[in-house]
Amino acid sequence: MHGGLIVCVLFKTKMETQATKDFYRKMASANDSKWQKDAADQNFDYMFKLLIIGNSSVGKTSFLFRYADDSFTSAFVSTVGIDFKVKTVFRQDKRVKLQIWDTAGQERYRTITTAYYRGAMGFILMYDVTNEESFNAVQDWCTQIKTHAWPNTSVILVGNKCDLEDQRNVTTKHGQKLADQLGLEFFETSAKENINVKAVFERLVDIICEKMSESLDSDPTIVSNQRGGTRLTETPNQQASNCQC
Repeated sequence: MHGGLIVCVLFKTKMETQATKDFYRKMASANDSKWQKDAADQNFDYMFKLLIIGNSSVGKTSFLFRYADDSFTSAFVSTVGIDFKVKTVFRQDKRVKLQIWDTAGQERYRTITTAYYRGAMGFILMYDVTNEESFNAVQDWCTQIKTHAWPNTSVILVGNKCDLEDQRNVTTKHGQKLADQLGLEFFETSAKENINVKAVFERLVDIICEKMSESLDSDPTIVSNQRGGTRLTETPNQQASNCQC
């Protein structure tokens, strides 16, 4: 009797695991299709892939929606897997298309989300100033970037939810000190109050443009021209990153 129950439970678990894998495979396929469709629109000078990463519930999705749609809601549930939004901006006299990927922070999604690190030109590494655990996890996220992303990728450290001063557990001084140790630029932000959200993205794009300009001076093959737009190739630049992650 008990043996039959164990077999049944194991069979059910195996089915659920396979169903989960199938779900993620379909989700990845759908995102790839959206990526290819968006890339086909060549009305831009450059296209950058950016990722927002960090622990669950630090405000990544709210941060993205504030920037892309200028909207905020506290009703977001945890992101499942990964999704992205597109926004076109003008920086340094160039039309830059941004594909901004919102990643799940839970450990069980880590294998899925790190697969999207490849080709990312910039990362917004986010923690919640009211959650010390999310701040302590920054080093681990830096390791993920170092392991899975390009050597010369750009990273900005962001302490989100700075409007919640009465609940703050991580001081601005501690955030800046960690950023200095990691060789990263640092911002405190609030998606709810729209504090520094635009500034973070603008600075990240500027850093990427500056690095790309330096790389082009030394190696013109870093980019490939495609019908009026320029996309970065998937050959990693071996120049050392400024990030000390």
